[in-house]
Amino acid sequence: MAIKNKKEFRRIRIKQRIRKDVKGTPDRMRLSVYRSNKQIYAQIIDDLNGKTVIASSSAIPAISESKVTKSEKAKLVGKNLAERALEAGITTVVFDRNGYLYHGRVKSLAEGAREGGLIF
Repeated sequence: MAIKNKKEFRRIRIKQRIRKDVKGTPDRMRLSVYRSNKQIYAQIIDDLNGKTVIASSSAIPAISESKVTKSEKAKLVGKNLAERALEAGITTVVFDRNGYLYHGRVKSLAEGAREGGLIF
């Protein structure tokens, strides 16, 4: 894998260190977060089958059309994901911050998911 820059390399190393311990099981799936400069994406993954069960992002029209900050959009994504997960019968997950620091948009997404009813 070609490394673009030092920041990317650092995040990938942290991500590998996290993923060594954070594994999703059928009763406790993994909530993974990806953050780009403009959007934030979250998905609940069944690691046993390697399938994404539920996904949400700030690119969906209901969230992207709201005129709020990126952190507030992240919170809305978390709530949306939690709502979909509860409908599918998923209540507990393992949080995978994907190498990002737990502050800002990643923290907002986690708080939104907790407010929505997910337990982690």
